[in-house]
Amino acid sequence: MVSNAPESRAVLATLITDKPVKKTAYQVKGVFMRHYPDLDIIPMLDGKYRDRYLYPRVQVKVLNEQIYIIGVGDGSDCVLQLIDKISTLDFGNITFEVNDKNIIDMTDQFQQSDQLIHYRFVTPWVALNQTTSRKYRALNNSERVSFLNKLLGQNIVFIAKELGVNLEDKVFTKVNLSSLFPKPVDENNWGAFSGEFSANFNLPNYIGLGNGITRGYGAIYGLFNPQDFHFGEGSLAVNPGNKDAESDKMSVESELNGINVDDVPKSRRKSLKKRKKQNRHFSKKLLSEEFDIEENVPDARRRRKLGEKGDNKKLEDEETNYNTVAYHKKQHKI
Repeated sequence: MVSNAPESRAVLATLITDKPVKKTAYQVKGVFMRHYPDLDIIPMLDGKYRDRYLYPRVQVKVLNEQIYIIGVGDGSDCVLQLIDKISTLDFGNITFEVNDKNIIDMTDQFQQSDQLIHYRFVTPWVALNQTTSRKYRALNNSERVSFLNKLLGQNIVFIAKELGVNLEDKVFTKVNLSSLFPKPVDENNWGAFSGEFSANFNLPNYIGLGNGITRGYGAIYGLFNPQDFHFGEGSLAVNPGNKDAESDKMSVESELNGINVDDVPKSRRKSLKKRKKQNRHFSKKLLSEEFDIEENVPDARRRRKLGEKGDNKKLEDEETNYNTVAYHKKQHKI
């Protein structure tokens, strides 16, 4: 079921557990899907609504060994419903008691502002996918800064369009990155960057920008008041006395640039029905929860599909362990 929550609404829930959570977002979502299969939030986690929402309406992050759950628009009430049910998190090999829950229900989000708002990426911003990586490599350093700033603006405009926000003016952005050399991410030829940015657009804390959002990449924190920003780890913590020093450590800064709605390519919603048919007859790959990312199917599963013998017992054990990435990807199998 989908709620009728306004798309300008966002809910941020933090789970305070009795022990540090040394698990991935995949594993946390696996616990939710296993223990609460009938809740409204599950189709937003297992890929069922992938064709309905190009921007994830529910996002799960594990930051500083603490669980954050963000609901956007239609996902807001779903997050509140889940939070009301949770008292423990049973991962099989370890169980966490939820001692407290911090819930922030925000309205009037995803709106343009008459001033620039400062944000910091608290997880790497995966700006480059396979296509944009090729374009990026062909540019000089000056062009690369402008290119990344344009991509950031497009990321924000994409979210606005997805949520039905009427943009009356350009979205202005200015990036301040630690380096122009992208950090490789996984095996997908993605490129990630660390740093900060400013934009005349109001975004809730911890939502993701760029690629790999459902994997926890691109999470942001708004520095509306730097005194409130104490993320925990020394490399991320900010206090009023060293804000300028922290910004000075960023070595690459762009000019302020504006993006129109028309500057963002139209997003395509893929037909799941068509993709199912294609995968059933031709594909030897398994789609991950990202829309355009494919990963190789394990050899044992491929042999089983082709009628060959393989280590099926090992594969079955792996698939029934909901703490693994393989279990979570099984939920997204098409």
